[in-house]
Amino acid sequence: MRNMMFAQAIEDALAYAMEKDSRIMVLGEDVHMLRVNLYSCFGDADGLMLTAIEESSPVIFCEHKLLADYWRDYLGSGGRDTVSYNVPEQGQQGAVPDTEESIPLGKAKILRNGSDITIASVGVGVHRSLEVAVLLDKKNIRSTVIDLRSVAPLAAECICKSVAQTKRLLVVDEDYEQFGLSGEIAACVQENEINFKYGRLCTKVTIPYSRKLEEETLPSPEKIVNKALSLMKD
Repeated sequence: MRNMMFAQAIEDALAYAMEKDSRIMVLGEDVHMLRVNLYSCFGDADGLMLTAIEESSPVIFCEHKLLADYWRDYLGSGGRDTVSYNVPEQGQQGAVPDTEESIPLGKAKILRNGSDITIASVGVGVHRSLEVAVLLDKKNIRSTVIDLRSVAPLAAECICKSVAQTKRLLVVDEDYEQFGLSGEIAACVQENEINFKYGRLCTKVTIPYSRKLEEETLPSPEKIVNKALSLMKD
């Protein structure tokens, strides 16, 4: 199949309502030989882009709207300081490497190691998960946070290895719950015959236009903390 790379902005931000476009991520699960990657940390952006260009199969290079200043400007700030986007501080800026080096597809990145629960996510959800990990630390709950970086292929080995140790898995994903990434991850772990407790935070209904209702619909740090605490119960 001939090489082809698509760049696609995804996920919800600033009252996009039904114009939600994160379903593009799961195309890689449905279309044979189609690859999908998504950077969460700025230091990985060029490496994943380079891989998408070099890959022999078609690749969709996804970019979360809230993780790019030019997208935030387009979405409504326009130089104004009265528009906020509820992006964790570490998701607003970050270091980038001096040299370009491709990042293999299907290679996740463990951003934090813990023994009690595994939290897997993509995009801005990674930064919300890191924020939650700090809060859980104060409750003596140690979290492993995995930045998937690639949806197709999925880093199943990395996820399973972590869940085999923590025995708990929480998937944070702004995509719709049905027929999405969260279910595929759960299936991968289950098929490896790992005994684990499972939870997920995804979008269950059509995204409302109202920003207040939008925030109530999408995964938030408070929801992630509560879900993690529920998984810690015997």
